Amino acid sequence: MSERILVTGGSGRLGSQVVTELLEHDYEVVSIDRVRPAQRLPLGARFVLTDLADVGEIAFAMKRCDAVIHLGAIPSPYSHPDDVVFGNNTGATFAVLQAASLLGIRRAAIASSGSAYGMAWAERRFFASYVPVDEAHPLLNHDAYGLSKEVDERTAEMFARRDGMSVACLRFHWVARREEQLGRPQFHVDDEAFAEGGRGFWGYVDIRDAARAARLAIEVARDAPYGFEPFNIVAADTLLGIPTEEAIQRVSPETVIRSPLDGCVSAFDITKAKRILGWEPLHSWRDAE
Repeated sequence: MSERILVTGGSGRLGSQVVTELLEHDYEVVSIDRVRPAQRLPLGARFVLTDLADVGEIAFAMKRCDAVIHLGAIPSPYSHPDDVVFGNNTGATFAVLQAASLLGIRRAAIASSGSAYGMAWAERRFFASYVPVDEAHPLLNHDAYGLSKEVDERTAEMFARRDGMSVACLRFHWVARREEQLGRPQFHVDDEAFAEGGRGFWGYVDIRDAARAARLAIEVARDAPYGFEPFNIVAADTLLGIPTEEAIQRVSPETVIRSPLDGCVSAFDITKAKRILGWEPLHSWRDAE
């Protein structure tokens, strides 16, 4: 008998990809969102229009589900007032995990972000203290969006501690389709865009790899519960054509390089996701496909 998974934000870019990923692996899916999907969902999935601030509505949609993947959020700062971004994101995360708690669901994956480290949106540009950036790097937020993701993680940690949930906080970087990766502006080392991209050390993740990370997070917890864990979900390479160490030394010579970064390898450590979830990126913008 197949499991049934609730996906919040299932009408969004990543949410719709996660729905597809789950269906392709023989799950039943309940997709909930404040907006209806652009297209009719395939066989095996159903949609429920839901207010992600309402625990009762979420719990109604979540009945008879085995796990939840929570992606519903305002995905960046500055598109809404700070209080709206923070309140929406943190409120939805609490409501979703509270509904899961009330129903006895003990497996969840939530969309955190590389923005939780604090560098991405700060008005005053700064860079990571060291590379490779692992999940233990301090979270140094200066903006409402990054702070909302930090609080989301603390919320997840509380539910894991109180209820024995396994909650994966997936620190996604720029989640992009292949055409978006190939269509991005080219970085030139003397351009302002190069230094701006350095805030996240030119990281990204293919949307298919991001969706697979969400699926694996709930699958692994079924047989090997892991409690609360944050995971870097980032491609194995950068968006650059020059070596990563050279690029970092150009924009942030004070960043400590703790171990060699060969070639254009990512500046983010993804070994934890591989060790616990069995996840590693399968796609790169450099692929000849």
